[in-house]
Amino acid sequence: MAAADYSASQLSVLEGLEAVRKRPGMYIGSTDSRGLMHCLWEIIDNSVDEALGGFGESIEIVVHDDESIEVRDHGRGIPVDIEPKTGLSGVEVVLTKLHAGGKFGGGSYASSGGLHGVGASVVNALSERLDVQVDRDGKTWQLSFHRGTPGFFDDAQGIGPKSPFTPLADAASDDRLRVVGKVRKAVTGTRIRYWADPQIFTKGSRFSLADLEDRARQTAFLVPGLELALNDERSEEVAEERFRFDGGISEFVDYLGADTAVTDTWRIEGDGDFTETVPVLGDGGEMIDTEVERTCHVDVALRWGTGYDTTVKSFVNIIATPKGGTHQTGFEQALLKTLRAQVATNSRRLKAGTDKVEKDDVLAGLTAVVTVRVPEPQFEGQTKEVLGTPAVRQIVSRIVSKGLTERFTSKKRDDKAQSYLLLEKVVAEMKSRVSARTHKETLRRKNALESSSLPAKLVDCRSNESNQTELFIVEGDSALGTAKMARNSEFQALLPIRGKILNVQKASVAEMLNNAECANIIQVVGAGSGRTFDPEQARYERIIMMSDADVDGAHIRTLLLTLFFRYMRPMVEAGRVFAAVPPLHRLVVPRRGKRPAETIYTYSEDELHEKIAMLRRQGRTYKEPIQRYKGLGEMDADQLAETTMDPQHRLLRRVKLSDLHAAEGVFNVLMGSEVNPRREFIMDASGEIDRASIDA
Repeated sequence: MAAADYSASQLSVLEGLEAVRKRPGMYIGSTDSRGLMHCLWEIIDNSVDEALGGFGESIEIVVHDDESIEVRDHGRGIPVDIEPKTGLSGVEVVLTKLHAGGKFGGGSYASSGGLHGVGASVVNALSERLDVQVDRDGKTWQLSFHRGTPGFFDDAQGIGPKSPFTPLADAASDDRLRVVGKVRKAVTGTRIRYWADPQIFTKGSRFSLADLEDRARQTAFLVPGLELALNDERSEEVAEERFRFDGGISEFVDYLGADTAVTDTWRIEGDGDFTETVPVLGDGGEMIDTEVERTCHVDVALRWGTGYDTTVKSFVNIIATPKGGTHQTGFEQALLKTLRAQVATNSRRLKAGTDKVEKDDVLAGLTAVVTVRVPEPQFEGQTKEVLGTPAVRQIVSRIVSKGLTERFTSKKRDDKAQSYLLLEKVVAEMKSRVSARTHKETLRRKNALESSSLPAKLVDCRSNESNQTELFIVEGDSALGTAKMARNSEFQALLPIRGKILNVQKASVAEMLNNAECANIIQVVGAGSGRTFDPEQARYERIIMMSDADVDGAHIRTLLLTLFFRYMRPMVEAGRVFAAVPPLHRLVVPRRGKRPAETIYTYSEDELHEKIAMLRRQGRTYKEPIQRYKGLGEMDADQLAETTMDPQHRLLRRVKLSDLHAAEGVFNVLMGSEVNPRREFIMDASGEIDRASIDA
């Protein structure tokens, strides 16, 4: 029970960086690996802001083997002179005072990502040790901090957070900064190395090299001409990466866009002015509301591809806003408004009908990077995931609308051709959405089970519940006959396909739907396709591809995987798509007396040779010739059930998408419409193939 008395003596007042250590999640989002990475972004972004201002063309990021991080830049260097209000050096002000820095309208930065003045000081507060070195005025200045307290470490026994520490208050010298070296007058820059505090961050939190590479690559795209070098010293072989892209966000879009292009990468730029009322500190210490003129620079790169996935990345002053904000809202508003107008203008030529284009139709297949540069933008929270400046929405919308309209009304041959292809794609997406919505509303699972429209060749199971049911997609009618006798008809259904289905990676949606085999598979699964696919409506819990153990069988399996990857991907992501693994060989081993012979199945040539060698060591024989299964139809029903269909004995290979982007790249190379990448892949890999192992 709470105490009845409540007085001022029970109130807590947290001073300086103490508040950060008490509530770190308020400043960095979390105290796991994500928060650890957020601290690093704060330091990197400060260096990038210097580069954006024209000071320094390279940044180095080093992950030391003791998990400490060092960021080196060649900017102007943190000021080392005394700040008059506090009487402290600029280094101490920046690293120990919340809401202090050069980004509050003092003219040091035209636009920057660090708006709240808490980035570097928060990292300092959450570090067991932080060292800073500044090159300025021909000297190298140094200061260290222990959990936010300035001082110096005695590193006679090695550099680390456990070295003896002397706070500045206890130091013999009155100097707040130490000069530890000399440099040429023209040399400037800042080096910060810090050790994250284990008292703050959860056990097991560590810096992710993959996230570092992604962020460095992203920043290099956003700041053309800036080179970012990344070194990871945590393994025996030091990982080194360098990123520099002079093409800016146009190259970024080309990098992100994995599907075949419908349009080139279009670039739209422009400026817009707006007035903002902000509180300004008066001479008497009072806050005065003052109207300030701002300029917002908008830079957008975008392209459409043949796929239906949407990738839109938005940034404010090179800070990523993964949850969007007013700039992304304005961008999407302009896309929808402009393309609706263009479809309406060309309605008869496009055969668009009376249906209205929706946002999803426009965003399908879009890859875009939206960047704005705004002085003192308003973010929702210190993590800067959402832009809140209201005026930016209208500015972005106006500039993007104008740029797109110029493309659609251009007299250039390429612009006219690409614009029409894009409008055709948008209208096709609209028609597919309308058709899919109608299909989804009218064909639910119960109706699908009772409907006579299901393919006649489907051999369904008796169970009306999708839980634990299985659909085997079987290669050929010959295997179907054996599979019928081998299956458990209570929960196992069969759908035969004839030969190789359509390669949907280089076919349009319309071509895919017109293909009988593809349409049958989508219809039998019963959950729609593409953007409208709903795995909850799937008629079967598992989809199992059962093809022959030869080259043609592998090709059929790849074509089926391509269909599921492009149009029923949630089933793959949920781990509900499998490949059956039928045996390659059958060994019959006699036993002594009247006992029945032992049957051994093997699944590869290596396994067969191992079994034969084992039998010879045991002095046992086997019947010749060894049966080699080249097709499912060569098996008896009992053999097929025992090895491939019976859940108690079979072997299934689950299809995973652990690396979605890598998988998409492989599908584009192997099954896409571009021939040259596939030819190069085959030529490069041909030397690794053993011809004797090819089942010709």
